[in-house]
Amino acid sequence: MDLTFDKRWRDLVARLSKRFDAGTLDLNAVIFLIGVQELGQGAREFKKDEKVNLMHIGICVLLTPFGYYREMGRDADGWPHFERVKELPPLEAKDQERLMKEAVLAYFEEQP
Repeated sequence: MDLTFDKRWRDLVARLSKRFDAGTLDLNAVIFLIGVQELGQGAREFKKDEKVNLMHIGICVLLTPFGYYREMGRDADGWPHFERVKELPPLEAKDQERLMKEAVLAYFEEQP
């Protein structure tokens, strides 16, 4: 078990949960927040299909530095679109979760 990794994750979740005055956020909530941030249209009510698209944006943004996606540009409404560059390797659920948490930590460490 990687105690340093676990502490970094808990600290980030605590900081985000406090900032958004929410209960303890889970990985999906954090990915959604990244999608909203990357969309750049601010906080607002999103339709169900928009929420799914925001999750997709969050995942693509997080996996871009690993070489799995690249941004192709934005559509007329300002929504970013991505292209898959390479397939993700087959991962067990715990390994997939670890990859996404590592990507989230890297994302927030790069933010000013």
